[in-house]
Amino acid sequence: MNYPTGHRGGQWSIILAGGNGERMRPLTEQWLGYHKPKQFCAFVGKRSLLQHTWDRADQITPAMQKVTVVTRAHLQHIWLQLETHSGGQVIVQPQNRDTAAGIFLPLTYVRAWDPEATVVLHPADHFVFPENRFVETVRRMVRAAERLGNRVILLGVPPTDLEQEYGWIKPEWTIGESPGSHVGRVEAFLEKPDRVTAQRVLAFGGLWNTLVLTAKVETLWELAWRYLPEVMGYFEELGSAIGTPREGPTLEDIYHHMPIRNFSTDLLQQCPDRLGVIELRDVLWSDWGQPERIAATLREIGKAPNFPLHCLDLTGCGKKPVWGMLEGNKARRAACSPFDLPAASRKTAQGRGVIGPVLRGRPRG
Repeated sequence: MNYPTGHRGGQWSIILAGGNGERMRPLTEQWLGYHKPKQFCAFVGKRSLLQHTWDRADQITPAMQKVTVVTRAHLQHIWLQLETHSGGQVIVQPQNRDTAAGIFLPLTYVRAWDPEATVVLHPADHFVFPENRFVETVRRMVRAAERLGNRVILLGVPPTDLEQEYGWIKPEWTIGESPGSHVGRVEAFLEKPDRVTAQRVLAFGGLWNTLVLTAKVETLWELAWRYLPEVMGYFEELGSAIGTPREGPTLEDIYHHMPIRNFSTDLLQQCPDRLGVIELRDVLWSDWGQPERIAATLREIGKAPNFPLHCLDLTGCGKKPVWGMLEGNKARRAACSPFDLPAASRKTAQGRGVIGPVLRGRPRG
């Protein structure tokens, strides 16, 4: 394959699309008759969560400087998504080894291609509206990361409840400004705190962590060597093999031995002094990792889902029903109508690169 080339110090997007979406499995299986990871689903409108994420990323960094990481088990899904999207590279993990590996695998490639790069990290399962305000905020984060150099800039959102499945950020005072945005220090980063801790952080103006972040490649690399040395040795080995016949076998081998580490718990939580935060304002944001969050968002925007509402009744799977969250909404009685934000024009997928030991051509079957 042809590896991307360009000027040094560019801006790159990394799209995290390797999750299995197990918490959404009961909904997707009732809806589709089989499990499909949430990032590949269009729960409302015509575009999947991944396609929305790609479109937002392309407004922030050049389309060809976009790297999407998926897991091998999801190959058929990603190829279908690429039919209506062009630009960038796709990197395939042999298996899911949690978020540290999922982030530093694409980062290894970006570092090999552009060691002076600034990267933007985008989870592929978020709902964002309106997108233009989100995009402008992330552009400010990019400028802040380039200006401050040695800090990781996090995107925080004001909490609406005591969500214990998110990371929480306790901001401190201002450390600098990028045009139009204050960058706050981070006094503490707490991944999935208990309820009492979350209440305490909320009282001090705490924010939810979105895992959208910006940083210089070398800043993340340095921090990972400090807090995740048992992981980074493998990625150094891969980095030295990129572009050689050893690349595919090396990727397979390191994932066979790769320790499971969580990026938020094992890195971000350990280095609050190296973090900064910018608050996302006047934007409806939700991590669509659970049916309850999808139902709450649809209730907020007054839209109907693409799936039948009975799919939200998950009592047979040991989960409480959530369809009642939509009751009383116009969406409850309406035919499923598409909800879609303005999308960039589509082109036939071209120039896409897929990296991995089994991805030299389109998979068969």
